Amino acid sequence: MGEHAADESGALGIVDVPSVRSWLSAALGALGESRSAIDSLNVFPIADGDTGTNMFLTLEACWEAAAQVDPGPDHGFELAEFTEAIRTAAIMGARGNSGIITAEALRGICDVVARSPGVTSIADLAQALRAASDRARAAVAHPVEGTILTVAAAAARAAEEQAREQPGGEPVALRDQLLRVSQAMHQALASTTEQLAVLSRAGVVDAGAQGLVLIYDALLDQMSGVRRRHAPVEGRSTHPGDYEAPHDRDRGEAAKTGDFEVMFWCQAAGETIDRLRRMLDARGDSLVISGGPDQWSVHVHVNDAGDTIEAVHDLVRAKNLRVTHLPSQAQAARERTVSDVSLRTGRGVVAQVHGPGVRSLVEEAGVTVVAGRPDRRPSTSEILAAVSSDGHEEVVVLPSDADTIPVAEVAAEQARGQGVRVSVIPTRSIVQTLTAIAVHDPQARFDDAVVTMADAARATRYGAITVATKEALTSAGRCQVGNVLGLVEGDIVEIGSDPGDVAVAVVNRLMSSGGELVTAVVGADADPGVVDHVRVCIARDHPGVDIDVIEGGQPLWPLIVGVE
Repeated sequence: MGEHAADESGALGIVDVPSVRSWLSAALGALGESRSAIDSLNVFPIADGDTGTNMFLTLEACWEAAAQVDPGPDHGFELAEFTEAIRTAAIMGARGNSGIITAEALRGICDVVARSPGVTSIADLAQALRAASDRARAAVAHPVEGTILTVAAAAARAAEEQAREQPGGEPVALRDQLLRVSQAMHQALASTTEQLAVLSRAGVVDAGAQGLVLIYDALLDQMSGVRRRHAPVEGRSTHPGDYEAPHDRDRGEAAKTGDFEVMFWCQAAGETIDRLRRMLDARGDSLVISGGPDQWSVHVHVNDAGDTIEAVHDLVRAKNLRVTHLPSQAQAARERTVSDVSLRTGRGVVAQVHGPGVRSLVEEAGVTVVAGRPDRRPSTSEILAAVSSDGHEEVVVLPSDADTIPVAEVAAEQARGQGVRVSVIPTRSIVQTLTAIAVHDPQARFDDAVVTMADAARATRYGAITVATKEALTSAGRCQVGNVLGLVEGDIVEIGSDPGDVAVAVVNRLMSSGGELVTAVVGADADPGVVDHVRVCIARDHPGVDIDVIEGGQPLWPLIVGVE
C-alpha cells in the first residue's frame, strides 16, 4: 500500500464535524482519481461501465451535504445532526446499484459515528464497519459473494478480530491494527476475481468492491492520522461495454438482468416497503432498497418498465423517477460516440475562477465561469450546468485546481451523454488556465485546439504563497500558525515570516528551469509591497524577463505565480 506521509487533516479518528468532512473529502478525491478505472472493471451484473461514476456521484451528494452545514466557529454543531444530513443525502443522491449499496454502508458508519464520542478506537471501528456491512447486505434482495458485500464483510470481520482482547498478548498499536484491517480488505478484493466466474473470465476484481476499498482506506487513514500513498487502481485497456458476460443464473451468479433500470425515491412506512420489495423482486432482479425508517431509495432491473412503474404507483408515490434502457447504455459505452448535436453550434470554454478580477478578465474572452469558493470545490452539477448553458457543440473545461479535475471529468462524461463533445484540460492553477485561454483558437479543429491549450498549460510552472492557519508537519518542515508558506506545483517548499521574501523564493524556484514571462495573480488580502518586491528581484536576478500583474482578488492566496 505504499509509503506513508504525514496527514494534515486535523483530529484523529472520526470524532467531530471537520474529521467527518476530511474523511469524505479524501474518499471523494480517491474515487474521482480512479473513477474511470473502476468504470472499466464493471462487468457485473451488467457491463455498462458506470460503477465508478455512480459511486462517485453518490459520495459527492454526501460531501455536498456535509459542505453545506455550517458547524459554527467552535464546531458546536451536533455530530448526530451532522451525520443525519449525510444519511439523508445518501438516500437522495444514490445512483445505480453500486451507489445504493454504498449509501447503505455510509449510513451504517454514520449510525456509529453519531454516538459520542465518535469512532476513536478499533472497537468503535469494528462496530461501524459491522453496521455498514449489515445494512448493505440487508439492502440487497439476493446477495452475491465476490462483490462489494464481500469486501464490506471482510473489513468488518478483520476489525472485530483486531478488537478482541488477546490474553497475555502484547498490546497492538492502533495504527498497526488499522493496517491489518486494510490488508484484509485488499485481500478480500483480490479474491473477488475467483469468487465470480464472470469476473474471472474478464480478469478483473469487482468494480463496486474496488470503490468501497478506496472509501474505507480513506476512513482508516483519517483514524490513524497518516495519509498513505496507495497504488493506483488498475483498470482494463478495453471498455466494459466491449465485454458481453454470459448469463449464469443456473450457477447462482450473473443472473439475467432486465432490459430497464428503474430508480426512484419515496416516502413510506416499513410495511409498505416490504410489499414493494416483494412485488419488485417478483418482476425483476438486481433489487436494492436503501433507507428507513420512512425515506427510501429503490433500484431494480425489469423487462417491462411501464407495467412496473404502474405497480409501484399503486403502493408509493415515486419521486425522481429515472428509467434507463440498459442495452442502449451498454451500446453507448462501447461506441462512445457523439449524437444529437444538430441543435448545438460552436465551441465554448468553461473555467473555474476564484476572484472577481480574474472572472472579469476571462468573461471578456468569452469564457463561461464556474465560481470557485474558498471552502470547497464546485460540484458535478455546477460544472455540468456551465457546460450545457450556452448550447455549444464542443466545450473545453479548465478546472484550475487539482481537486476539481476528477469532478470535471465526471461532469464531462455526463455532458457527452447529452451529445456534447467535451475535453477536460487538467489545469491545476489559475495561471495554467489563463495560459490555456490565451492560446485558444476558436477557428481551429477541436482536437488541435485542445492539444495547443493543453501543451501551453503543461508548460506553465506554477506556485503561490499563503498563510498557515494551523500547526502542521510539511515537506519543508514544521510550520506554525501565521507562517507564510510558499508552494511550487502544489508542494510546500518554503516557510517564512515575510511574504515578499517567500514570494521571491518561490519565483526563483520556478525560474530555475528558465522562463520568459512571470504572471502574478494578486489576491484580495495581498500587501502591495509584495508585488513591488517581486518586481525588483526579477529585474535584478532575471533581466529580460517580463512580469504581468493581474488583480485577481482571490481569497486565501495573496499571490499566485506562473512562469512560461
